[in-house]
Amino acid sequence: MGNAQDKPPGSGGGGGRSDQAAAGSGTRSRGGGGAEKPHRAPGKGVVNGSQRENSPAGGQQRQDSPAVDTSYLDAPAGALPPHLARLKNAGNHLFKNGQFGDALEKYTQAIDGCAEAGIDSPEDLGILYSNRAACFLKDGNSTECIQDCTKALELQPFSLKPLLRRAMAYETLERYKKAYVDYKTVLQVDTGVQSARDSVHRITKMLIDEEGPQWRENLPEIPTVPLSVQLEHRDKPVSAEVAQARAARAAQGEATKNEARFTLLKREGNDLVKKGTFQKAMEKYTECLALKPEECALYTNRSICFLKLNRFEEAKQDCDSALQLEPGNKKAFYRRALAYKGLQDYLSASSDLQEVLQLDPNVREAELELEEVTGLLRQSLMDSTAHTPRV
Repeated sequence: MGNAQDKPPGSGGGGGRSDQAAAGSGTRSRGGGGAEKPHRAPGKGVVNGSQRENSPAGGQQRQDSPAVDTSYLDAPAGALPPHLARLKNAGNHLFKNGQFGDALEKYTQAIDGCAEAGIDSPEDLGILYSNRAACFLKDGNSTECIQDCTKALELQPFSLKPLLRRAMAYETLERYKKAYVDYKTVLQVDTGVQSARDSVHRITKMLIDEEGPQWRENLPEIPTVPLSVQLEHRDKPVSAEVAQARAARAAQGEATKNEARFTLLKREGNDLVKKGTFQKAMEKYTECLALKPEECALYTNRSICFLKLNRFEEAKQDCDSALQLEPGNKKAFYRRALAYKGLQDYLSASSDLQEVLQLDPNVREAELELEEVTGLLRQSLMDSTAHTPRV
């Protein structure tokens, strides 16, 4: 460290005595009114007793950026030697990050490297061609995608991914018959590929519209997938990514199915209420609530059924549930008032009816009910007084 220098006393400090004490290689001084500071060389900072270069921004300490994790590059990749495995792994990483052009370059280098090294591994080469085809497809180069998929299928016949990618490329180029053949071949290998099912249905409609009932006669021959290939694919362990995608599709399918069932049950319940069949309507709404327990309207709808069936306590409970979901629901307040009336709790009924009229003063039914409930409340109070013994 450089020598510490005394600062002159402040204007109001007077001429105080300076005591010097050794401090490392420099000295520390105390003046009458001045604050001591170590002398620093230009462009240097003192941090925890040591000097470091200042960063360009405000004298802050320069920090190194965190190291990037590249361990994924060293993951094994089939029978590929390490330098080619790194290229493939780099391509996979770039593809996942949406850098399709850069990924394509890595796969191309790996393919060329296999040729130069004399590597003859159909499985590994097939995957590289299929992966590069995916890059071509993402970049809109359907022709190159088809060529790479065809090479991959020559190396590994009936491989699922290149079949599916080639079908998509054919469809993009409006070569629908060839796309249809590939999609149908995919479904022979794996009947659970929903995208292939959807595409077959879509293309079938298009071909029928274009060529009429004889459209099948003009199709190229659909190859028969050997049973051994189907069994091999079926027994192949599913990757975590594929399993996750299948689970997501299954969940989406289940949600769609439940939504359709919910809509049907609710419509049936509403129709039954209009017909006055309240018991069956109540059962429909109960099934709806099993599918969507947070649907406020279901509770108010079912409360009507309970009221008509003179099940006042259950009607009240449904209205309570509706008001927990929507605290300002007029229908829930009104129908709970009717339930309280049925339970002969006229004071609570009156309170709910007044709440309805505060929310909407134009509800004529609430006004009429309030008049009736008020009369019943007076009568009950009079009856209670009449039966109370005098002391």
